[in-house]
Formats: sequence, C-alpha cells, structure tokens
Amino acid sequence: MIKATQLSAKDIVNLNDGAKLGPVKDLHIDPETGSVVAIVLEAPRRYFGLIRSGRDMVIPWNLVKKFGIDTVLVDLQPMDRSYYEE
Repeated sequence: MIKATQLSAKDIVNLNDGAKLGPVKDLHIDPETGSVVAIVLEAPRRYFGLIRSGRDMVIPWNLVKKFGIDTVLVDLQPMDRSYYEE
C-alpha cells in the first residue's frame, strides 16, 4: 500500500520515452466509490522557479503501471496533449 503523501516524493516517469514528468500535485478521487481516478502532476516552473508555465497534467489511474521505491511508472503516448488539464 502507498500513501498519497508518499507520491509527492516519487519521480513520475513515462515508460514509452523515459521522460521525468514532474511532481504529483493532487489526486482525483471518485466521491461515490472512494477510488482514485487520476493523478495530477504540477506544471513545470520557469523563470528561476517562481512562475509555472503550461498546464497541469492529469494522468488517468489506469495508465499508472508500477510503483517503485523512488519512482512511479506511467504508460503515456509521447506528445499526446489530451493528458493536459483544460
């Protein structure tokens, strides 16, 4: 079992291209079932780490494939913009 607070300390890495995607900002939880629906990754920071540029990335829970000691592996198609929050 993994705690939600432990997710923020893990690197999120895409299996398809090995890209490090960013830190976990939030979880989307279905209020009726209590199950996790998606993880939300924080948009990257620019300008000396002060200002966020871009949008947060929402990764559906079914695309989370493996939890490791330091890393969470997800299976995203490279350059698919549908994962970014509107």
